[in-house]
Amino acid sequence: MDKAQVFSAIAAQISEHGVVFPTSVRLALRIRDMLADPDCHIDAVAKLVQAEPVLSARIVALANSVAYNPYGREIDDLRSAIARIGLATVRTLAMAVVARQMAGNSIPADASALAEKLWAHSAHVAALARVLARRVTRLDPEAAMFAGIVHEVAGFYLLSRSQDYPGILGDDFAEWIECGERTIGEPLLRVLNVPENIRAAVDTYWDGYLGMPPATLGDTLLLAEELCPVPSPLHVRGDGGSPSRGSAEIELLIGEELLTEILEESRREVDSLSDALRF
Repeated sequence: MDKAQVFSAIAAQISEHGVVFPTSVRLALRIRDMLADPDCHIDAVAKLVQAEPVLSARIVALANSVAYNPYGREIDDLRSAIARIGLATVRTLAMAVVARQMAGNSIPADASALAEKLWAHSAHVAALARVLARRVTRLDPEAAMFAGIVHEVAGFYLLSRSQDYPGILGDDFAEWIECGERTIGEPLLRVLNVPENIRAAVDTYWDGYLGMPPATLGDTLLLAEELCPVPSPLHVRGDGGSPSRGSAEIELLIGEELLTEILEESRREVDSLSDALRF
């Protein structure tokens, strides 16, 4: 069975049988589902989040990041942290737990090393997307960060299945780039109940076509991907190159500001956000 057939087989399994998640991931999904209720109360969220120490720690870290705490007033209790960042951001962090821990703790060493690099990439893309949404495309920054968090979720699932399909990783991810991540990603995002606008943004990322000037959530995600200095380990071809989606070094005029100036001004915010998102 070649790689394309493996990808199709995995996608069929997801569509027919869903996904079995580790316990910590199931709790994160419960939290995410609770937050979908418009009448959800912050005290109920805090009580449930306390049972998930990884998520609790990330919420407090994010609340104290430059993006959410520009005046340096640190807090250390969970309820205050949730109040500061908002329930929409807590929902994004719950999905971050799902994405990061999807591969579990029992994967081979090579897959685990790739997962670490993939998460570093995802966290930086999410941080950049939030800044770009706020300052360039003028879209919901929390939605952009959510898109950045989940845009590589298919890659984490691939790593979780690497023991079942020996040789699926290898050194050449050309087939993964060309068809694998979309083949697996589409049913996986549906099973995870990812909102339609986020799925559409990830679809733009898979297409790789950046509209200029960038205007949509998909453009925001793709621009963040292009500008990210931390490469995805799953986007390297056998020849050692990566599939460039455009030159991130070109000065793009966005309104009256240069993109490079925006990024320089936002460097501390991006670095602080990406650090807070790393598990």
